[in-house]
Amino acid sequence: MLQNRNQLIELFIGNITNAIVHRILEKAIKKEEIADKYRKELITSFEVAKKYREKINPVTSSLPDKDVLYIEEKIIKRVKAELNLRIERGYENIDLDAVEQEIDKSLREAKIM
Repeated sequence: MLQNRNQLIELFIGNITNAIVHRILEKAIKKEEIADKYRKELITSFEVAKKYREKINPVTSSLPDKDVLYIEEKIIKRVKAELNLRIERGYENIDLDAVEQEIDKSLREAKIM
């Protein structure tokens, strides 16, 4: 059971990371048609992340602090790494200072914090 729970946590991290990256990219893009694609990907990934969150433990109960810290640290590393890759590829207007704020917002929406 513990291994399954760990897998669910990793799947949650992957999907919410993708959602956060796309939320930041959506804000960075000036072309509305491209921003719409990021918005759709954001919604899809966030919905999947919420389903994994529900499978980890009941949404009405909070996760242990060590799990919250682990999840938050992994997300911060992954989001920053992905955004730095995008910057290297030539993406512009990406606000790296907004990463932690977006992560906090997303984790609250997913009822992790």
